[in-house]
Amino acid sequence: MAPDDPIESLSEDERDALHEVELGLEWLQRAQGVLLEFHHATGHAMDHLDRAERRLRTAGHDELADELRVSVLPHGVVDGDRWSYDVVEDFQGTILAEIDGFESRVRHELADGSRHVAERRQERRWKERADEK
Repeated sequence: MAPDDPIESLSEDERDALHEVELGLEWLQRAQGVLLEFHHATGHAMDHLDRAERRLRTAGHDELADELRVSVLPHGVVDGDRWSYDVVEDFQGTILAEIDGFESRVRHELADGSRHVAERRQERRWKERADEK
Protein backbone atom coordinates (compact mmCIF):
# COMPACT_ATOMS: atom_id res chain seq x y z
CA MET A 1 0.00 0.00 0.00
CA ALA A 2 1.52 3.32 -1.12
CA PRO A 3 1.98 6.06 1.51
CA ASP A 4 0.07 8.54 -0.68
CA ASP A 5 -2.90 6.17 -0.99
CA PRO A 6 -5.97 8.43 -0.81
CA ILE A 7 -7.89 5.81 1.11
CA GLU A 8 -5.34 5.60 3.90
CA SER A 9 -4.32 9.25 3.92
CA LEU A 10 -7.78 10.56 4.82
CA SER A 11 -8.51 11.49 8.40
CA GLU A 12 -11.36 9.66 10.07
CA ASP A 13 -13.52 12.80 9.86
CA GLU A 14 -12.77 13.21 6.14
CA ARG A 15 -13.51 9.55 5.45
CA ASP A 16 -16.75 9.69 7.46
CA ALA A 17 -17.85 12.93 5.76
CA LEU A 18 -17.14 11.53 2.31
CA HIS A 19 -19.01 8.35 3.20
CA GLU A 20 -22.04 10.35 4.36
CA VAL A 21 -22.06 12.38 1.12
CA GLU A 22 -21.84 9.16 -0.91
CA LEU A 23 -24.71 7.65 1.08
CA GLY A 24 -26.77 10.80 0.63
CA LEU A 25 -26.31 10.56 -3.13
CA GLU A 26 -27.14 6.85 -3.12
CA TRP A 27 -30.38 7.50 -1.21
CA LEU A 28 -31.32 10.21 -3.70
CA GLN A 29 -30.65 7.74 -6.51
CA ARG A 30 -32.98 5.30 -4.75
CA ALA A 31 -35.57 8.10 -4.49
CA GLN A 32 -35.23 8.59 -8.25
CA GLY A 33 -36.05 4.91 -8.67
CA VAL A 34 -39.17 5.36 -6.57
CA LEU A 35 -40.16 8.37 -8.67
CA LEU A 36 -39.63 6.36 -11.85
CA GLU A 37 -41.79 3.60 -10.41
CA PHE A 38 -44.46 6.22 -9.58
CA HIS A 39 -44.17 7.62 -13.12
CA HIS A 40 -44.54 4.19 -14.72
CA ALA A 41 -47.39 3.14 -12.42
CA THR A 42 -49.21 6.40 -13.18
CA GLY A 43 -48.71 5.84 -16.90
CA HIS A 44 -50.08 2.31 -16.70
CA ALA A 45 -53.09 3.52 -14.73
CA MET A 46 -53.80 6.20 -17.32
CA ASP A 47 -53.50 3.62 -20.12
CA HIS A 48 -56.16 1.52 -18.40
CA LEU A 49 -58.39 4.56 -17.99
CA ASP A 50 -57.89 5.42 -21.67
CA ARG A 51 -59.06 1.92 -22.60
CA ALA A 52 -61.96 2.25 -20.14
CA GLU A 53 -63.07 5.45 -21.88
CA ARG A 54 -63.33 3.65 -25.22
CA ARG A 55 -65.12 0.66 -23.70
CA LEU A 56 -67.60 2.87 -21.87
CA ARG A 57 -68.35 4.62 -25.15
CA THR A 58 -68.76 1.30 -26.97
CA ALA A 59 -71.10 0.13 -24.20
CA GLY A 60 -73.26 3.21 -24.68
CA HIS A 61 -72.14 5.20 -21.63
CA ASP A 62 -71.04 8.35 -23.43
CA GLU A 63 -71.47 10.61 -20.40
CA LEU A 64 -69.04 8.53 -18.30
CA ALA A 65 -66.65 8.20 -21.27
CA ASP A 66 -66.74 11.97 -21.77
CA GLU A 67 -65.93 12.53 -18.09
CA LEU A 68 -62.85 10.33 -18.40
CA ARG A 69 -61.79 12.01 -21.66
CA VAL A 70 -62.30 15.59 -20.44
CA SER A 71 -61.73 15.53 -16.68
CA VAL A 72 -59.46 12.61 -15.87
CA LEU A 73 -57.11 11.74 -18.74
CA PRO A 74 -55.65 15.20 -19.33
CA HIS A 75 -55.34 15.84 -15.57
CA GLY A 76 -51.85 16.03 -14.10
CA VAL A 77 -50.78 14.27 -10.93
CA VAL A 78 -49.52 17.38 -9.11
CA ASP A 79 -51.55 20.58 -8.88
CA GLY A 80 -53.80 19.23 -11.62
CA ASP A 81 -51.38 20.39 -14.29
CA ARG A 82 -48.02 18.68 -13.76
CA TRP A 83 -47.59 15.14 -15.02
CA SER A 84 -45.46 12.45 -13.42
CA TYR A 85 -42.64 12.94 -15.94
CA ASP A 86 -42.49 16.61 -14.88
CA VAL A 87 -41.85 15.51 -11.30
CA VAL A 88 -39.14 13.06 -12.41
CA GLU A 89 -37.43 15.64 -14.62
CA ASP A 90 -37.55 18.33 -11.93
CA PHE A 91 -36.04 15.95 -9.38
CA GLN A 92 -33.31 14.86 -11.80
CA GLY A 93 -32.52 18.42 -12.84
CA THR A 94 -32.37 19.92 -9.35
CA ILE A 95 -31.46 18.08 -6.16
CA LEU A 96 -30.16 14.90 -7.82
CA ALA A 97 -27.94 16.79 -10.28
CA GLU A 98 -26.73 19.19 -7.58
CA ILE A 99 -25.83 16.46 -5.10
CA ASP A 100 -24.27 14.31 -7.82
CA GLY A 101 -21.99 17.21 -8.71
CA PHE A 102 -21.26 17.97 -5.07
CA GLU A 103 -20.43 14.33 -4.30
CA SER A 104 -18.04 14.25 -7.26
CA ARG A 105 -16.33 17.46 -6.11
CA VAL A 106 -15.95 16.20 -2.52
CA ARG A 107 -14.63 12.85 -3.74
CA HIS A 108 -12.06 14.52 -6.01
CA GLU A 109 -10.93 17.04 -3.41
CA LEU A 110 -10.63 14.55 -0.55
CA ALA A 111 -9.81 11.21 -2.16
CA ASP A 112 -8.44 11.89 -5.65
CA GLY A 113 -11.74 10.71 -7.10
CA SER A 114 -11.76 7.33 -5.37
CA ARG A 115 -15.24 5.92 -4.80
CA HIS A 116 -16.47 3.98 -1.78
CA VAL A 117 -13.45 4.90 0.32
CA ALA A 118 -14.97 3.66 3.59
CA GLU A 119 -15.91 0.33 2.04
CA ARG A 120 -12.49 -0.12 0.42
CA ARG A 121 -10.80 0.56 3.76
CA GLN A 122 -13.08 -1.94 5.49
CA GLU A 123 -12.37 -4.52 2.78
CA ARG A 124 -8.63 -4.06 3.27
CA ARG A 125 -8.92 -4.39 7.05
CA TRP A 126 -10.96 -7.58 6.76
CA LYS A 127 -8.52 -9.08 4.25
CA GLU A 128 -5.58 -8.17 6.49
CA ARG A 129 -7.36 -9.72 9.45
CA ALA A 130 -8.06 -12.90 7.47
CA ASP A 131 -4.38 -13.15 6.49
CA GLU A 132 -3.33 -12.95 10.15
CA LYS A 133 -4.87 -16.32 10.93
